[in-house]
Amino acid sequence: MILVTGSAGFIGANFVLDWLAQHDEAVVGLDKLTYAGNLESLASLKDDPRHIFVRGDIGDAELAGRLLEQYCPRAIINFAAESHVDRSIHGPEDFIQTNIVGTFHLLEAARAYWGNLTGEEKTGFRFLHVSTDEVYGSLAKGEPAFSETRRYEPNSPYSASKAASDHLVRAYHHTYGLPVLTTNCSNNYGPYHFPEKLIPLMIVNALAGKPLPVYGDGQQIRDWLYVRDHCAAIRCVLEKGRLGEVYNVGGWNEKANLDIVHTICTLLDELRPRQDGKSYRAQIALVTDRPGHDRRYAIDAHKIEHELGWKPAETFETGIRKTVQWYLDNQGWVNNVQSGSYRQWLEKNYAGRG
Repeated sequence: MILVTGSAGFIGANFVLDWLAQHDEAVVGLDKLTYAGNLESLASLKDDPRHIFVRGDIGDAELAGRLLEQYCPRAIINFAAESHVDRSIHGPEDFIQTNIVGTFHLLEAARAYWGNLTGEEKTGFRFLHVSTDEVYGSLAKGEPAFSETRRYEPNSPYSASKAASDHLVRAYHHTYGLPVLTTNCSNNYGPYHFPEKLIPLMIVNALAGKPLPVYGDGQQIRDWLYVRDHCAAIRCVLEKGRLGEVYNVGGWNEKANLDIVHTICTLLDELRPRQDGKSYRAQIALVTDRPGHDRRYAIDAHKIEHELGWKPAETFETGIRKTVQWYLDNQGWVNNVQSGSYRQWLEKNYAGRG
């Protein structure tokens, strides 16, 4: 059995679904069910005895300890995090509490649990911490992509909180011997993505006839990773990764934000044309950039390929088509996830940016 934190979030839910599609090994999922945690993403597992869901916070040390003692997992995969840069700018405290304090409490619970294991159970235990490329800061045009030895230079409250959690994980390995692994991934996209991030927001707004807000000049560059490729990478690191090591996970797909939006519009023009015959590109609106917006991220994923044999299966062209089609086919999920608080957030974030 494995314990997956943040299991109802975007990447966590995809990981649980993919895991149970390929393994008989059971999953205990732990999620606080904040705005981005959505049990509907796991609805297909409702009657699956291999899936046990617990609502709770990784910052609840008593709960974490109890779950570990009750279910005796062989591994913890920690996806639980506040992850939206704009939200961290408007309200950084939640990011400090979840990403730093929460990770600390989870590490403490894991250390106590692991300390009581013996034999093969102890040597086989793993704590896999899922992090982000944003901890490395911003790249200049032409600068080499982020490697695992890149100096940390986080530029937002979100990335700073994730950097702190990465350092805690490293420290627990070097100080206490806790058998940890860390992955730093590039921008994920795919099914079940909460529609505040770029790709799902553009799809949802386009279909609703709303403006497609693009920050600044739209030339911010990101490396894009299809979420199920990311899930495969995590399974690979869990199985074969060297203890204490960091593995960067990327899609080898550097794209400017405006190019991403143009691609989405082109796909929607093909798959769900506007009734007036115009392109969805007519809805694009450049808006005031966000404070401290990093210009470029890029992942050097050679280490995980050379050491563990993982590389992404999807190109951006195949992955984005699957993603757009999923949102077209799952409008019920989209409608249900758009609560009143989510709409209020969009209004707050984009007010006055036109």
